[in-house]
Amino acid sequence: MAKRVHNFNPGPAALPLPVLEQMRDEMLDWNGTGMSVMEVSHRSKPWEAFQAQTTADLKTLLGAGDDYSVLFMGGGARTHFALVAMNLRPKGAFAEYAITGNWAEGACKEAKKLGDAREIFNSAGTKHDRVPEPGSLKISREAAYFHYTCNNTVEGTEWHYVPDTSGATLVCDMSSDFMSRPVDVKKYGLIYAGAQKNVGPAGVVIIIIRKDMLARSAPDLPEMFSYAKVEKEQSLLNTPPVFAIYAVGLVAKHLIKQGGLAAVERLNKQKADLLYGALDASGGYYRPHAQKGSRSLMNVTFRLPTTELEEKFAAEAKKAGMEGLKGHRSVGGMRASIYNAVSLESVKTLVAFLDDFKKRNG
Repeated sequence: MAKRVHNFNPGPAALPLPVLEQMRDEMLDWNGTGMSVMEVSHRSKPWEAFQAQTTADLKTLLGAGDDYSVLFMGGGARTHFALVAMNLRPKGAFAEYAITGNWAEGACKEAKKLGDAREIFNSAGTKHDRVPEPGSLKISREAAYFHYTCNNTVEGTEWHYVPDTSGATLVCDMSSDFMSRPVDVKKYGLIYAGAQKNVGPAGVVIIIIRKDMLARSAPDLPEMFSYAKVEKEQSLLNTPPVFAIYAVGLVAKHLIKQGGLAAVERLNKQKADLLYGALDASGGYYRPHAQKGSRSLMNVTFRLPTTELEEKFAAEAKKAGMEGLKGHRSVGGMRASIYNAVSLESVKTLVAFLDDFKKRNG
């Protein structure tokens, strides 16, 4: 096998090696069909069975009951910034948003194009270095829904609690921490997540929707924009992103074998504690962006004393086999994305590099 790098890319991101190996082994003959999974009909019985099992496995991992449906759709999470508003906010109603980073800003911006979307929290004044304190939000029970982005990949912040919505429907963009920890699905009307962080490649968005929410989808919506229509057709309204769903199915099986989301969370906390500990112990040489109570377990963002040192850090890390450590182009700095499939050994390698780089350049 060719040498594998330590993959800290923010998305598309690392996938579990056993899943990659299985995909490789099944590439020419999937499930005894004599075809690649990319060639098989999405209307065939083998595919319908696989998609149904993937749905069941995702619900098992999340603890979702029969009152929830799983949809597989395209467009990336960004498309669903608009589709959430189109499906869940009736004419004349308003929705509320917490703005905690780049993608939360994008979600609210799209919703405002289509109707009344109100910002009830915005952390831009502190460069999105925090999420709201528990209990601090004043969410209206009259809102059609309250929307938040629970992990902010650009800034490296994460909600470590579920906000109390005062009875309003809770909607969450979970793209970058989906399947990284247990979730109390019963608290949500809708969860949506692009797969390319923790559960698969780019190309599919996973929607977890409580079935009573489907009645809100207006009958005059274009079919491909309607959650109700897609759910009715079991995500087979059009040709679905078959290969991406296939990968999600394999990752779901892998997570179940790992012991489920509680076991996954324990490892993710161990990795994050190790990395943040090294940053905090540097005497200010490495400066984490997020406030301590809001630090993401998925995306660790930090700065060095100068931009020149940051460029040098990224270049030398790449030579040492560590990919994807540059921060988002909008904010700069460094970012280590330590999703589920990033190993503890990779994080230890980065921590050792942090210490060595500081000794040589401090």
